[in-house]
Amino acid sequence: MTAATLMTTASPAAAAVTPPGRHDGGPATTVRTDTGWLRGTSAKDHRIFRGVPYAAPPVGELRWRSPQPAAPWQGVRAATVSGDRCAQVPGSDSEDCLYLDVVVPASASPARRKPVVVWLHGGGLMTGAGSDNDARRLAVRGDVVVVTVNYRLGILGFYGHPGLENSGAYGTEDQQAALRWVARNAAAFGGDPGNVTLAGESAGSHSVCAQLASPSAAGLFHRAIMQSSACRMGDFAAAGVTSFLGAPLWIPREAYEGYGQVIAAGLGCADPATAVACLRGKPVAELLAQTPLPLPGYGNAVLPDDPAKVFAEGRFHRVPVLAGTTRDEGTLFASLLFPDPGQEAYEAAIRQHFGDKAAAVLAKYPPSAHGSPLQALAAVMSDFEWTWVARDNTKMFARHVPTYAYEFADRTAPPLFPLSNGVQPLAFHSGDLSYLFDTSSVAAPLNRQQRRLSDTIMDYWTRFAATGNPNGPGLPRWQPVRPGDPTPYVQGLDLGPGGVGPWDQAAAHHLAFWDELTAGS
Repeated sequence: MTAATLMTTASPAAAAVTPPGRHDGGPATTVRTDTGWLRGTSAKDHRIFRGVPYAAPPVGELRWRSPQPAAPWQGVRAATVSGDRCAQVPGSDSEDCLYLDVVVPASASPARRKPVVVWLHGGGLMTGAGSDNDARRLAVRGDVVVVTVNYRLGILGFYGHPGLENSGAYGTEDQQAALRWVARNAAAFGGDPGNVTLAGESAGSHSVCAQLASPSAAGLFHRAIMQSSACRMGDFAAAGVTSFLGAPLWIPREAYEGYGQVIAAGLGCADPATAVACLRGKPVAELLAQTPLPLPGYGNAVLPDDPAKVFAEGRFHRVPVLAGTTRDEGTLFASLLFPDPGQEAYEAAIRQHFGDKAAAVLAKYPPSAHGSPLQALAAVMSDFEWTWVARDNTKMFARHVPTYAYEFADRTAPPLFPLSNGVQPLAFHSGDLSYLFDTSSVAAPLNRQQRRLSDTIMDYWTRFAATGNPNGPGLPRWQPVRPGDPTPYVQGLDLGPGGVGPWDQAAAHHLAFWDELTAGS
């Protein structure tokens, strides 16, 4: 989920190109990229370059095509306004949106290159923008260059049709195009193109998984940070249960193309000979009114194989991994998916998803232990659909690469959005974003104790970006996951004395119960 309001910003496509030597309001700085000079803004401890084009606008004939190179420009381009949000509801109908922002600590220079963190925003692959994430403090405290990226969303980023190449993967390709821009241009900003960490939360984390599984992403990043998304789901069917979220992580090309033909027919573009041209002529608003499949598609150039199979077989890119979840991932989804907060609805939902195992689940998660039936349902989702799955993903990664697991557990994190039906957010899905980025425009500022936790999280994340290991001077020791360990080490990230350190995730989330419940189904 995105942490910012869905406000449309001015497009840099029309930004004034200024001649060298002219300053547009306040201190500025210039950098030469492979497509031309940029002028950003500078402060005492950092520089920012906003609205930097990394690919050509995917408009007209470039709608639903692989990203094409950005056109070079003459003079010095003002890089002071973030790019348009990619088309989404609500907030934007712009397709001219393939821009990124770069935050550079003052210590960085081409002669003193810093690690680079490329951040992919969340929002369900339907909403959000790179500019939602104010990375100034992260860049300065962590002494890293931070790049936040826009990529095509929804029906414009993840649409398939037999007449299109790379069905279902345009947003995933955009992310790769941004990584290639970083490889070509990071050094000019003082970033090290040989030390790039790809990071994201929720759909952004899901996108990191996609890049780990994509052969064409090889060598484009050297570490991976995944916050609140699995790369491989549990086998719920084999366990005799059904998922609450009810969606796979990956969609085959055939499914995308079949559904895409249904959408095309509904828009009056049913003739296979003219369907693509017809669709490219449709206004953005008409396309946004359709219901897309906002999940990465495979069976195309960027994801040739099913990523679930790639991960199961250990064929992903060999880079160190830092991955984890929040303690209460389910609170957001329970409030969205279950409008009836009553006891009968709770019991019905458990019976629907757990069948003959429902009685055991209801006995383990009585509403009296959680404050309400809906809060109990949120706990079931947090423990089973998120943490149980995350543990198995952690074990999967540790078999092949250095792996560090965490759980964000501050149940007083400032809410980024209201939850319905009186659900208490606790350590909610995306609650950790305020500890990496400035979200004060949409949430209460962190208090002193939370700010200390934020400092620690930033230090861990940026040490990992620099070295592939989150440990550093003055930080509580974080043990890696030992390959083959049935109970992986998890670093707890919470407030107060002992809040940062070993965390008994298995006990907190009743994982032995879930193992027993799903065994032998």
